[in-house]
Amino acid sequence: MTHVAPAATAHSWRPPAPIAPRGTIVVLPGRGEHGLVYERFGRRISADGYVVHALDTTPEQDSADILLAVTGVLGAAPAAPVVLVGSDTGALQVLNAAARAGDEVPLAGLVLAGTAPTSGGETALDWDAELAARTSCPTHRQTLAEDAEFERGRLADAIPAHLLPTEVTPVVPVLLLHGAADPLTPLEEARALARRLPYADFGVVRDGVHDVLNDASHRTTAAAVVQWLERLRADDDLRPILTLEPLEPREQH
Repeated sequence: MTHVAPAATAHSWRPPAPIAPRGTIVVLPGRGEHGLVYERFGRRISADGYVVHALDTTPEQDSADILLAVTGVLGAAPAAPVVLVGSDTGALQVLNAAARAGDEVPLAGLVLAGTAPTSGGETALDWDAELAARTSCPTHRQTLAEDAEFERGRLADAIPAHLLPTEVTPVVPVLLLHGAADPLTPLEEARALARRLPYADFGVVRDGVHDVLNDASHRTTAAAVVQWLERLRADDDLRPILTLEPLEPREQH
């Protein structure tokens, strides 16, 4: 029997003309979110030459559903490299889908941002606490507060069983970005995941909370994603393109 998933709405941003696309990014949102929550991220990455599609997927969708949605939005000839980006439960979906992807998805890499916790129970949060846990960016807080499509309270939902455990090991390069002050997923849990993956880079956002793509340091995290994408394009070993070399010790303030 053919697995038929409900169509997932895609919100897309493309490079400004006449820039030729440098790759294709597909974003999966987390609990309570929809694709347009990542509009600011999508516009910024597309300005650097990448086609970005953000899907209206939900945490309940399994890997087969996710792969069908991704295949549908990519079309017949997506600009390479193709990279899946996931936030919160979207990161777990990306991880699981990548481990099961076949030739229908020409996957080159993953970005896991603020991965949802895989241990512990539900965390009840009032609205102010949920906003504080999600982001410290005043603009994004206002965006969420005024978003009629955003589902408040879903950050307390249990992680769907089909996303647990996370012992899957995709063989493509992975960039993990995590907030040092994430109140939902301990930093060490994210670090342990990075250590388990065969080809992973791990970035810690100073003072960052859960949604590092939409946190106060969103410009820095977007820049880190672009730099990683450029390394992925240039070199199978992801060697740094530019290295900052300290000339002499700096005084500590």
